[in-house]
Amino acid sequence: MTVASPADPRVGTLSLRRSPLAHRAAELAAHGVDGPRGVRLAEEPFLTQVNLRVHPGSPAVARIEHALDLALPHHEPNLVSGDENGAALWLGPDEWLLVAPDGKAAELVTATRDALSDSLGSTVDVSANRTTLRLSGPMAREVLEKVCSLDLHPRSFTPGRCAQTLVGRTQAVLWQLDPKPCYRLLVRNSFANYLTDLLLDAMQEFTTR
Repeated sequence: MTVASPADPRVGTLSLRRSPLAHRAAELAAHGVDGPRGVRLAEEPFLTQVNLRVHPGSPAVARIEHALDLALPHHEPNLVSGDENGAALWLGPDEWLLVAPDGKAAELVTATRDALSDSLGSTVDVSANRTTLRLSGPMAREVLEKVCSLDLHPRSFTPGRCAQTLVGRTQAVLWQLDPKPCYRLLVRNSFANYLTDLLLDAMQEFTTR
């Protein structure tokens, strides 16, 4: 059953949205610990996510970058431009994921669609496709290394990098935010509970009091 959330002040109506991990917020908070061997896991629901497809050599790229006031990284794979309040993640040769706070989807889609003009490309709001888990703390990398085969050592994976990868048995977009370290894992809603269980299990070594 969908549980109504409080009125959304942006639209003045009752919001019926419910994130896939809303029922686990207290559990996640209880499992996290601070300190030099600490790690925390939390959901960041309802982030705006817009899939953008355009050829990197297209004249539309400059128009899109101007409209967004944000560069589209395309000189090296798996780079991210911007920050957690507005970013472009390079997912493939002609594909980016634009990530922004909740409520920005219509603005981003309109801006990129207008910038594409008559150029080949597409822009699609995929915000409802995934939720986001935020894994942070001094031992966050060690937790991820238990369930992800990527080389996450700072010599290979640093802040400002992302990758589409398997975490356990589910695909996720992994994005490192800062060197503390802190990661965002963007995962399909239907696999959110599985990924949460996997990460909580991997965290036990560092969170058992």
